[in-house]
Amino acid sequence: MHRLRSGDHGPAVAEVRDALARLGYLQEDAPTPDSAGDDSGFWVARDAAFDNSVDSAVRAFQQQRGLLVDGIVGPATYQALKEASYTLGARTMFYQLSASLYGDDVATLQRRLQDLGFYVDRVDGYFGLQTHEALSSFQREIGLASDGICGPDTLRSLELLGARVTGGNPHRISEEELVHRSGPQLTGKRIVIDPGLGGNDKGRTVPTEFGDMFESEILWDLGSRLEGRMAATGMETFLSRPHNANPTDVERAETANTFDADLMISLRCATSDSPSANGVASFHFGNSHGSTSMIGQVLSGFIQREVVARTSLQDCRVHGRTWDLLRLTKMPTVQIDVGYLTSDLDAATLTNPRYRDVIAEAILIAVKRLYLLGQDDQPTGTYTFAELLAEELASADRG
Repeated sequence: MHRLRSGDHGPAVAEVRDALARLGYLQEDAPTPDSAGDDSGFWVARDAAFDNSVDSAVRAFQQQRGLLVDGIVGPATYQALKEASYTLGARTMFYQLSASLYGDDVATLQRRLQDLGFYVDRVDGYFGLQTHEALSSFQREIGLASDGICGPDTLRSLELLGARVTGGNPHRISEEELVHRSGPQLTGKRIVIDPGLGGNDKGRTVPTEFGDMFESEILWDLGSRLEGRMAATGMETFLSRPHNANPTDVERAETANTFDADLMISLRCATSDSPSANGVASFHFGNSHGSTSMIGQVLSGFIQREVVARTSLQDCRVHGRTWDLLRLTKMPTVQIDVGYLTSDLDAATLTNPRYRDVIAEAILIAVKRLYLLGQDDQPTGTYTFAELLAEELASADRG
């Protein structure tokens, strides 16, 4: 779709204005008998303007939904507006591979099933296999046909039964339990490494004293350094893509899910129109429905602190986001924006192979801290790869 921004006009802007008004982010005139031929509740001229009020409303919506706050309605923001428009009961929901269902109605269904004890995964608004199985179990329990279709009878039963227990976070508990059970050693842990870009998409070009370097080269090299260190500790590593391809984030998530991995670590660079923007930021799954990947949040915090302690990169902190890569992966996933290539300072750091070594080591140490669960830990920025490797080998000998 065409990206809409401040100053645009037309029917597409009218659609966005109407969606924002329905969601309470924008004040629009109520319809009069002559101004609207339906009961939509709002009237927006077809030649609507993307003015300052729309820009502010879009930014507020993006902030609330865990999207990049730029005031631009691109594919991700448009999809989020569509998802937010669905309320439970507005459509029949069921699991389908050909056209997956996303929406706030799915998230509400997941929350209801979670409160009733049937659903223990993330409340992510995606009607996948786990949601289908939870809904089918609920239907069997109350004597309905267990077809996994959320239609009028199932909705009525959900309303009549209500929640026996509310609160708590089963998904958080299950994530914690997996980490506890897997133990502190890194040997045997399965990790997906996801270097951004690839193939013909080389990204931004960064001039260096040895010639130009592409963004894709930086990310692939960083991923390779991380992969080598992880393999040395006995971890099983998988790449989300081959060197000559640039799959979509949805495709990367689907590939990662086939590996039955414990974690996924995605590597990206950031850019900005402002050359003063700089720093490293880490992201985990977290949405406006109150659902967060606890392990993703903890790991992203460890990574953030280790990278900042070991480099000159500015701390841009940890954030919950609803991006497809974070939402659609079954395992806890962390995306690290390792710096701004539009910043001379960050670009100098990322094009230096010694610093890429340091960042790879920082990420590995952060993963180790996650599995240590606070036991026998060392101060941030002091644990070295050599020490970690010696400890892993000693643990293997004792085992």
